[in-house]
Amino acid sequence: MSIWKYLKDQWWVFIGWFLFVGLTMFIIWLSPGVHLSVGTFWYLILIQSVVLGIILAVHYLSKRRWWQELSFHEGDSVLQKYLSTARSEEERLEQEFINQVIREHQENMQQVVTNQDEQKDYIDSWVHEIKVPLAASQLLLRSIEFDIEDNKYMALENELHRIDEYVDQVLYVARLDSFTKDYLIQETSLKQIIQPVLRSQANYFIQKNIRFTVEGDDQQVLTDSKWIGFIFRQLLSNAIKYTPENGTITIVLHKKREGVQLEMTDSGIGIPEEDMRRIFDKGFTGQNGRNAQTHSTGLGLYLAKNLAKQLGVTLTAESVVGTGTKMMLFFPMLSYYEEER
Repeated sequence: MSIWKYLKDQWWVFIGWFLFVGLTMFIIWLSPGVHLSVGTFWYLILIQSVVLGIILAVHYLSKRRWWQELSFHEGDSVLQKYLSTARSEEERLEQEFINQVIREHQENMQQVVTNQDEQKDYIDSWVHEIKVPLAASQLLLRSIEFDIEDNKYMALENELHRIDEYVDQVLYVARLDSFTKDYLIQETSLKQIIQPVLRSQANYFIQKNIRFTVEGDDQQVLTDSKWIGFIFRQLLSNAIKYTPENGTITIVLHKKREGVQLEMTDSGIGIPEEDMRRIFDKGFTGQNGRNAQTHSTGLGLYLAKNLAKQLGVTLTAESVVGTGTKMMLFFPMLSYYEEER
């Protein structure tokens, strides 16, 4: 605490000092045979002011150490640091209260962490368990492919594929906080990442008669292929969902001086301008996502943005209503000497 803030808090001391000075002068004035000159009046005020200043200075210096103990410094973990330097009874009372709050906070946080770990373990287990009946259902569906009508077969396959995507979203949401435990950065071909994703969406391309093209030479980037594949899948799924029949999706790979950029442009319905600033927010679906035919969970772009950020990749978007949307993934060129550490 600065000296000026300390003096500001001592307003009651100054009021008491003025009252004391006034009372002293009044008593002297009432005393018979005592003559109080102007010089004597100011002399008494000076003496009392010096005494008051000494008292306040001693009090401030004695409390400053304790205030420094209580003050917050950038980088400190306030709720991890116990107090132990109290001297007076007042300081001991404050110290016991603060330490008790810290202990209760740590116990509650430990319980929260334990519950989260148990929940994540359960979700991981559930996702891996549900994958088995999903795979079995897909095999059964293929076995009766020629026994049912084509439109029913395609509808069932689409629904199973959609369930599989939602299950993956649950798994990646659960792993978002523990991302650093499950990634491998290595030099990877972008086309090797996006081509399996494009093949997995073949049914939707065929059903909606959407034409897609991949332009530009293959590019090598330093990243995690699994996580980038998931990010690209979310972007492609959105592009297909909001692109009408007979539309187009164009993927362009090109190298810049600062890095490599992947651009995906669709001829879809576009995103309203008022929704653009919130499309990466968790759970935000916007006007388009509330449409019954294109129902959205609001998790795809949220996951894509967060995972891209943790990988050091920049995800941005541009859109014009009625024209289409462009999603851009920028992979910065890394240098041993230029990398910020």
